[in-house]
Amino acid sequence: MAEHGADPSAPIGLVIAIGSDTDDRIETVGRFLSALQKNKPREDPRTTPQRRHRLRQMLRAIDAWMEAVPYRRIAAVLFPDDDIEARSWVGNPVRETTIRLVRDGKSLVNGGYRALLRRSRRS
Repeated sequence: MAEHGADPSAPIGLVIAIGSDTDDRIETVGRFLSALQKNKPREDPRTTPQRRHRLRQMLRAIDAWMEAVPYRRIAAVLFPDDDIEARSWVGNPVRETTIRLVRDGKSLVNGGYRALLRRSRRS
């Protein structure tokens, strides 16, 4: 970490541990350098556009849930084109999706985000 008041143009050093995650680390350094140079951040090749969209929805859902926003109001924001009236709420697929987004958002907040830092591997 640079000291407060340090020259932002001064060179910095990075140490990359060599191991099973080396490729991930090198990719991350490239993205970090791009951000330092104020370029548009490169998309992370480990996640698809659909996965990035779902991750954003999960974070929005968990943020709202942590502020005690009811599931139906969360759904109204996340899915504005869907009918989520009170009379049709129970049994509505959007309700189930919203509940899953909050559940998965909790998992991210509780340490699941670390899995995003590792390249998915085939078993």
